[in-house]
Parts: sequence; C-alpha cells; structure tokens
Amino acid sequence: MENNRNFFITIALSVLILTLWQVFYMNPRIEHQRQQQQVEAERTQAQQQTAQPSKDIPTTAAQGAIPGGATGAGAAADANRAQTLATSGTRIPIDTPSLSGSINLTGGRLDDLELKHYRETVEPNSPNIELLNPQTLPNGYFAEIGYTGGSDVGSLPGPETVWTAEGTSLTPATPLTLTYVNDKGLTFKRTISVDAEYMFTVTDTVTNASGQPVTLSGYGRVTRFDKPNHASIYVLHEGLIGVTGEEGLQQITYKKMEDEKQVKPGKSSDGWLGITDKYWAVALVPSGKQPFQPTFSHFDDGRPRFQADFLTDGFTVAPGDSATVENLIFAGAKEVDTINAYEKDRSIRQFNLMIDWGFFYFITKPMFQLIDFLYKVLGNFGLAILATTVIVKAIFFPLANKSYKSMAKMKVVQPKMLEIREKYADDKMKQQQAMMELYKTEKINPLAGCWPVLVQIPVFFALYKVLYITIEMRHAPFYGWIHDLAAPDPTSLFNLFGLLPFSVPAFLMIGVWPLIMGVTMFLQMRMNPTPPDPAQAMIFNWMPVIFTFMLASFPAGLVIYWAWNNFLSIVQQGVIMKRQGAKIELWDNLIGLFRKKPSPAE
Repeated sequence: MENNRNFFITIALSVLILTLWQVFYMNPRIEHQRQQQQVEAERTQAQQQTAQPSKDIPTTAAQGAIPGGATGAGAAADANRAQTLATSGTRIPIDTPSLSGSINLTGGRLDDLELKHYRETVEPNSPNIELLNPQTLPNGYFAEIGYTGGSDVGSLPGPETVWTAEGTSLTPATPLTLTYVNDKGLTFKRTISVDAEYMFTVTDTVTNASGQPVTLSGYGRVTRFDKPNHASIYVLHEGLIGVTGEEGLQQITYKKMEDEKQVKPGKSSDGWLGITDKYWAVALVPSGKQPFQPTFSHFDDGRPRFQADFLTDGFTVAPGDSATVENLIFAGAKEVDTINAYEKDRSIRQFNLMIDWGFFYFITKPMFQLIDFLYKVLGNFGLAILATTVIVKAIFFPLANKSYKSMAKMKVVQPKMLEIREKYADDKMKQQQAMMELYKTEKINPLAGCWPVLVQIPVFFALYKVLYITIEMRHAPFYGWIHDLAAPDPTSLFNLFGLLPFSVPAFLMIGVWPLIMGVTMFLQMRMNPTPPDPAQAMIFNWMPVIFTFMLASFPAGLVIYWAWNNFLSIVQQGVIMKRQGAKIELWDNLIGLFRKKPSPAE
C-alpha cells in the first residue's frame, strides 16, 4: 500500500508539471497563433487601403506635453523597409560591433537599428533582427529625446525638428554632433555617442542667446506600433517596463495597457523605463539632474501604439548661460553580463530587472550562472546542462541517498509488511499501528520515494526559465540535429526522423530525445515492482508513453536534462539497492513483459 501511495504521489507531482506547462505555455501559444492570424489579416486589409501620410501629433507647448506619437493609416501597400529608410529624410549611419542602422536627422530619432549578432532563425543566412523601424512602417518602433516649454521659448527640438549634423557616421570611436538653432536664439548642441554594445549617450547643451531667461522641460519616449511576434505567457513579461520612484519595478502587459490606457507612477529622480520583448528591449535612462514624471500609455487615435515616456521638471537657463543634460538610451539584446555591467558601471537602479528572472530568481539566477560558467569551460550549452545535472545530483546526493536507502529497506521488509496485513486484515487501526512500529524499528520513511521528484521540480522549472528567457540560450546548439536547445527536438518518429519526405503534424513530433527520455523513464519505473492492481499496472506501463508525447513539445534542453537525470537516477538507485541487499526488479520486469501470460483456466 505504501509503495502504491508513493507511486501515485510521484504521478501526481509529475502530472502537475505537465499541467502547468500546458496552461502557461501551450495554451497561450495556441491563442497567440490565433491572434497572429487575425493580426496578419487586418494588416493585409490595411495595406490594401489607400495610405495617408503619418503625421506627429503637435506638441502642446503651453502645457509641456510630450508628443503622443503619430496618426494616419500607416504605410502604403508597396512600401518596404528599405524604401522607407531611403525616403524618410537625411540619415547618419550607425556602425558598431553589435549594431547597424541610422539616425534620422528629422527629430533626431533612433528609428533604424539591426542587431548584428542575432538572426531571426538558426539558418546562417537568416536576416538580422530588426529592432527599431521608422514609424510609417506597420512595425514602427523608435526612441526620441526632445524638449517642451512655453510659447515664449520658440520652437524646440521635437518630432519635426531637422538637425544639422557634424560628421558622417556614428561609431564607438566617432561620436555624432547635431546642432539646432531656434527662432528665439536658443542653440541646442547634441552629442550622441555609442559603446560597443547597446548603450547610446545623448548629451544636450542648451545655450541661451535670447536675452531672456527660458524654462524648458526635457522629455524622452519609446513608441511602438506593433506587438511582439511571440506570445506573452505567465512565466515571462513582455510589454512596458520600468523601475522608477517608490513603486520600483513596473511591469505592464500590452493587454493591461490597452485596457487602462495610461499608467502614471509617482515622480522619480532616478531609474529607467521602456518596452521589453523576450530577448530585446529599448529603454530610456533619464538624467538625474531633474526629477521626472514617468508615464506608460496606449493611444488608439489613428494608429494604435504603445509609449513609455518621461517628462522632467522645468529647468531655467539664464541669458548668456548654458545648461547640459545627459540621457541614456539602451537598445539591444538583453545579454545578462551586459545588463549587469550597465547597472554597475552606469549606476542604473535595478537595471538587471530588465531580464525577467521571476519570483524564484534565487534559484533561476544561480542556475543560469552555473550553466553559463560551465558553458565557458566546456564550449557547449548542452554539455553545460549535462554537467549541471551531475552537480545538482551531487548537491542533493545525501537526500536522494537517504531516500533510495529507505525505498530499498521497504523492499527488504515487504514480507513482514504482507504478514502484518494478513494478521490484521480485519482491523485497519491495528494494521496501521503495526506498520508504523515496523517503520520505526527498521528506520524507514514511507514517503522517502517522493523526495527525488520533489527535489527535481524546482530544478526543472529553474532550468525551463533559464532556457526560455535568456538570450544566451537562444539558438544555442547541441550536437547532431539539435541546433537550438531552447526549441523542441525537430525530428519525428512518424517520418522516420526525416527519412520520409513529408511533414508531420505538431502533435506527432516525437523526436529522438523525447524517445530517449521515455525509454529512461520506462527503465527507471521498472526498477520497482509492478503494482499488483491491474489499473495501477496499466498506468505504470503507459505513463512513459504519455510523458514522451507530452514532453516532445518541451525545449530540447529540458528533455535532454530529464533523460540524463533519469539515467543517473537509475545508476544511483541500482547501486544503493544492491548495497542494501534489495532485489533490483528491472530485469525481472523486462523479462515479464515478454513472458507469456497464463490464461484464466491455467
């Protein structure tokens, strides 16, 4: 009975893992595919309509308002990114080890940016990731720094401002200088520099030659016209994000933003805000010289769009004097080491929260650090996962060792347990008391068999989180046919792993590694006696098959971890059982599968 109870607890815990996976990953993924089809249909319909030119909402200078974005129907049907870039004003190219693109001198916008080190798929000739795009495109996405003020200060740098450039390119070695002189005698000199990774520094010097003191407010905004190409799920935040004021971390999903329209945290003197995807982000780090008001918005006038912005308190520039303001713009990949370095070197408050480590960060972050360290030693993330599994096994060895010893003792004392059941068959109370006395005498924990599974659950979810959120795992290859550990095994048993020339439905994508995992799970379960109850025995036989189908949609890295963990558990359990003198049921169970079953008459 105790063995059966442990068996069912193990099943329940394992099914819990798969249920959570189905609810939090597969269901949102299916819903996302449905939404994507709807979005594509709407986009096609919009492109077939006559396009109207996009136009920025004018700044309400008297109120110090931030430009809200753009209205209009969007790009024409025959427009594409290259054509738009060629016709959207004068541009200064950007070229760094990590980035390529251009700055639009109209507005001084950062609206053309590609990531050199990251491609859309694992194919070597796949296009680079396009992070930022001009606003007239359906996937318009840009960052902008500007100023607002009263009507007496004249025209200020904003969406329509045409800057004059000194220089022909922006590189880590050659900053770009922009100049704008307004109609009231204010000169804005902007120096834009960029490092070798993803951080832009925008330094503005305002010189007042108007003869009168002027009061200005600085603003910055990140505006986006589309949603990410993959589904947001409960284990990962995508949308608007920031760390400001007393509220600290703000995570607002696209759906919530569409419902609430605007979220305005309290004023802040430090922090950052922007828009994050699974692997990329664009964020503003306002100057710490003036307090600022952060705001997250969704506009549905004209073209729907999302915006994260800040507006500083006013600062005054005396006649003949000047003031300097420095803002940072992060636009790039959420690489763990890079993000951590920016937080430390640039003193950006909690910038590491750009990466969504989740509630169990105290497990997830060390798990990543261990895997990343082993990757740097072994040169392959798959090998690093295998090595991590061994280390985790070693850490929990005393617990697992005690558990397996207790299980082995239970097998040894099974005859005594059967004797107690027969002796007190009609008195369940005395039967339980005798069992508990036997456990105490033999120093057996009847729930010991659950501990290996309980220990595996947090490790499993931590590894899943690491595989899912960290860009270091994106497109990380293993050996053979596994070119992306963060994606499911691409092979399938049902077309003989690619030998037959036809594609297989998603639910039949049972790859090599899921099969290996299923076999190791089958062997591990066969280490224990087959339950005497026919219903239990049927579950015992079919559970590895069910898990094989269900885990086939998991990232390959997780399936490899589970298979390797099963194998190590088989070896560990076998050694302990042999030392304890308990019979290893594996061979008898395997032989029993092929042995002819006696007929009822026999």
